[in-house]
Amino acid sequence: MASFNFYNQPMYDPVAVQPMRDELTAAGFQELLTLEAVDEALQNDRDETTLVFVNSVCGCAAGSARPGVTLALQNRLIPEHLTTVFAGQDRAAVDRVRQHYLAEFPPSSPAMALFKNGRAIYLMHRREIEGRSPEDIASRLIKAFDQYCKRPGPSISPEQFAQLQHAVACGSTIPRFNGR
Repeated sequence: MASFNFYNQPMYDPVAVQPMRDELTAAGFQELLTLEAVDEALQNDRDETTLVFVNSVCGCAAGSARPGVTLALQNRLIPEHLTTVFAGQDRAAVDRVRQHYLAEFPPSSPAMALFKNGRAIYLMHRREIEGRSPEDIASRLIKAFDQYCKRPGPSISPEQFAQLQHAVACGSTIPRFNGR
């Protein structure tokens, strides 16, 4: 019989955070839900870039980070791989992502890390997100994309981007998960 692992339970109601997940998958992100998926995505030695967005229920994720990263993905150059993990939801996967960049950068959520050849080469920490506009965040990301990435953008068409629904709820309004 498998033992119950409290740590692996989500902190917030999965139904309530689904729009925050959907916002990114609609823009072309693949969710990394397991340790194996994270390891496979980040052990890339093909000289390609992988963006990992550490999603969050906080207000700066809703008001700046998610709108900023999706705007940046309208750029002419974007990462070859777009991935996401969700802090407080996919806890083991988030911890694994952080293990891949902790030597270079402290943990943060939200955060955006760009990997190449299995190594973190750029990170936008929460302190660089808080209080900034989506346009400012996009501008900073675009500089990194232009420096490191080769894949032609955008990740979705301008028409699809115009229809993208941004989830604007913040953690204080998201119900905690009660395990049922």
